[in-house]
This record gives sequence, C-alpha cells and structure tokens, in this order.
Amino acid sequence: MSGVGEVLARAKAQGRAALVGYLPVGFPDVPGSIDAMVAMVEAGVDIVEIGIPYTDPLMDGPVIAHAADVALQKGTRLKDVFIAVRAVADAGAPALVMTYWNPVLRYGVERFADALAQAGGAGLITPDLIPDESADWMAAAQRTGLDHVFLVAPSSTPQRLRSTALACTGFVYAASSMGVTGARTTVGDAAQVLVTRTRQMTDLPICVGLGVSTGAQAAEVAAFADGVIVGSALVRCLTDPGGPADGLAAVRTLCAELAAGVRKGR
Repeated sequence: MSGVGEVLARAKAQGRAALVGYLPVGFPDVPGSIDAMVAMVEAGVDIVEIGIPYTDPLMDGPVIAHAADVALQKGTRLKDVFIAVRAVADAGAPALVMTYWNPVLRYGVERFADALAQAGGAGLITPDLIPDESADWMAAAQRTGLDHVFLVAPSSTPQRLRSTALACTGFVYAASSMGVTGARTTVGDAAQVLVTRTRQMTDLPICVGLGVSTGAQAAEVAAFADGVIVGSALVRCLTDPGGPADGLAAVRTLCAELAAGVRKGR
C-alpha cells in the first residue's frame, strides 16, 4: 500500500474521511506557497495536492487560474515543485503533484518520475491524461513506487468508470460536477451519485473534488466519500487582501474548520 493508501486507510479506521488540500506552487511566491502547504498539514490536512502552474489551465476556474498566472509571472519552475514536495513530505503528509500532462512530457516522463520519487513525492494526478494514453507514465510510476490517480466525472460511462478505476492507484478522483474548478454554495447530489456508481467498479478509496469550501460542505461530502478535496477555497485565502501572515492564518483557520467537518460527516 502506498503512502496515500495508508493515510486513507488510517482515516477510515478512525471513522472519518481524509482531508485533501490543494495549493499551486509559486503563489503568492514560492516560499509563501511552501509555507502555506506546511501550514495546511499542521492544521489537519491529511494529503497535499501540489499544483504545477500552467499557461493553459483548461479545467481551472478563475481563482486557481489567476494564482497560476501570478506564479508563472514570478518565474516559478518545475524545480520549485520538487522543493515543495520535499517540504510537504518532511512535514508528515503525502505529496501528490497535480498537473496537466504537457509539463511532464516536456520534462521527460522517466526523468520526472525519478525527480518526484527522489523528492519524497507520493504520486501524480493528471486531469487531462486518460488511462488509454498513459502507458509510459504508469510504467514509470510503477518503477518508482508512485501513485497514478485519474479522474472520473458525472458524464463518465460505466465502461469509462471501470477502465479509469482499474488504472488508478491510491484513490480514484471523482470530479463532482461538470465545468471548471471553484467553490460552490451547495454540493448537490451529483457527487454522491458519482461515488455510488464508481464504488460498483472498484474497492479503491474515492475522493471527491471541485466545489467544497466550508466545514459544513466537507461534512456533507465526508458522509459518502473516502476523501474530501479542497482547492479554490484554500487558494482564495492567499488571494484576499492582507500580508503573508494574514494569508497563512486564513489557511490554518479554514483547514481546521474543514478537518472538523470531515470528522463530523461520519
């Protein structure tokens, strides 16, 4: 079982869902983003998703897209991602890199897998790479002991749900709604329906992302999912006016609220 799998199993044994938090490296700057990731772990996040800023973020909403743009303008590079991965691993949480496929392809699949493993990373989430086209990555991940996590969505057919779930290690990422990322006022029932459909295809944990922004929403999703993924709401903590200290305080406060929420959900 991978580090991600161990964390999810431990949360399940405790009668709760795991809390997964996302932040892009380089926003508001590289040191600030790493400080925020470590703060997330200290405030109760079980698994950290580290985003790679990308010039064409197809599935990202305005909050994350803005953060990625700022990070790129400030010169964030892939080497900074591996520094962030090491910091999160040293803080005691599995670090999953979430990225569009092109940066990995340009860097070199084998080279990327080696660098991520050497930094202490747990694996990779690839929202625009489907299992059918991922043979090179899956081979490199298996060689280096990294998880390969793919996404399912409400539009996924039963055949696609099955093939995607079979290709995943660690967990299956359930994108709870169609469209781009972003906090939503309500969770809706699409997430639970998708989780129910996916459970028919796999025994792997299923983590739900896209939309959760409050402790109450986290509790709602935790009632039926193995993990609750939060991204835009955490990025917004670093976007709102205030200095670095205020941003870190906001991250810690929100993570504590979300961590309490995933425990109430069960």
